[in-house]
Amino acid sequence: MIPKSILIADDNDQIRKVIRCFLESRTEFRVCGEAVNGLDAIEKALQLNPDMILLDFSMPMMDGIETASLLKIVLPEVPVILFTALDSAATESDAMAAGIRAIVPKTDMARLAGHLESLLV
Repeated sequence: MIPKSILIADDNDQIRKVIRCFLESRTEFRVCGEAVNGLDAIEKALQLNPDMILLDFSMPMMDGIETASLLKIVLPEVPVILFTALDSAATESDAMAAGIRAIVPKTDMARLAGHLESLLV
């Protein structure tokens, strides 16, 4: 089985490392790149053509919702998960309107794995 490639976009270096370690501990995923803000995420997504993109909500230059809205235009087939510390109904409705497939709290890696598996089959 060929591992599915995932782009991680988060402005926090430690969070990116934790997510990378978690994903790379599983054979069905591989991290193809990391981005430090929304603009960087769009540029890297266009270069790397990942199977999935994980976006933080709160990032410099462009937040996760704005980034997802642009990604939906340039890479409409690539699913996006918002991986965030924020949890609000407003964020959820904005996220779904931007084409985000799931919102997962940063504290719930098991839920993240479940969404990755269901969206990448």
